[in-house]
Amino acid sequence: MDREKIILGIDPGTIIMGYGVLRVEGKTPSLETMGVLKLNKFENHYLRLRHIFERVVQLIDSYHPDELAIEAPFFGKNVQSMLKLGRAQGVAIAAALHRDIPICEYAPLKIKMAITGNGQASKEQVSGMLQRMLHIPDENMLPQLDATDGLAAAFCHYLETSRPKLDKNYSTWKDFIAKNPSKIRK
Repeated sequence: MDREKIILGIDPGTIIMGYGVLRVEGKTPSLETMGVLKLNKFENHYLRLRHIFERVVQLIDSYHPDELAIEAPFFGKNVQSMLKLGRAQGVAIAAALHRDIPICEYAPLKIKMAITGNGQASKEQVSGMLQRMLHIPDENMLPQLDATDGLAAAFCHYLETSRPKLDKNYSTWKDFIAKNPSKIRK
């Protein structure tokens, strides 16, 4: 029997941090909660970082996730924004490390591809697909798409870790066929 697994997903940000908690029972994922952490009320960047750390620790203590899935910062043109975003991500990771939670990082393109099949999908498309796949009622959807972005990181991690592991001994289909003639129907 498969045991229950909880995945905390985070979309790091310095103004709004999105998060989603995914519960997986057997092979069935479901929404536990999602939300946003609004950080614009803190004028000092360092206070924002402290608040991120404290809130991520609270989420971990409340939901007891088995793993953290976090979106990797994308590379933008504004170096200062990238540094701040990297710090926010680092602080969220440090909070997970503080509670001995394993961490997996996913590029935004990989998350969008896992959820929608399109690495260039919009936040709205990701949100809509998650709502359908997890059967989330309209009243549980939040107006801030950062929340579904955090949930998307968790769902991407679920998809990545629930797939059967492929045998890496085969470089191509031709190689597989050559090494497994008895598995080929004629």
